[in-house]
Amino acid sequence: MKLIRDAQGHYRTKRGTAASQTEILEAAEQILRDRFERMGTLSSPSDVRAFLRMRLAGLDHEEFHVVWLDHRHQVLAVDRLFSGTIDGAAVYPREVIRAALAHNASCAIVAHNHPSGIGEPSSADRTITEILRTALLAIDVKLLDHFVVGSGQPISFAERGWL
Repeated sequence: MKLIRDAQGHYRTKRGTAASQTEILEAAEQILRDRFERMGTLSSPSDVRAFLRMRLAGLDHEEFHVVWLDHRHQVLAVDRLFSGTIDGAAVYPREVIRAALAHNASCAIVAHNHPSGIGEPSSADRTITEILRTALLAIDVKLLDHFVVGSGQPISFAERGWL
């Protein structure tokens, strides 16, 4: 969606109607997504933090996303695969595998948010990460990282030595 800023600093749609906060946030996410997908090769966990934080931090329910990468770590796509409630989202490895094959991905970075704002990974987060790592390896896709997004800096499993 294309938004236009008027002389008073208000955002409007192309039709001239006032843009809602949701429309503004959707446009901002699309801008970040476009920039992120044009970044080229990802070289560190810090490369993805701003994008994931913008995409996930403000949600009032849990969502699980995957960044799909080729063998040179260039971004192929970003998918929201699962959406849940205020304290959890069911993640199905079979669906993650299906998406990996659809994108012909070589690598993946997974991420989910904690609507509570507490970014510390739970034991369930660590368990599903290991299940996904094993499942993806079976089809030759490497899980590079898992980020948990809370109110602070997103936490990287790779940086903690968990992957």
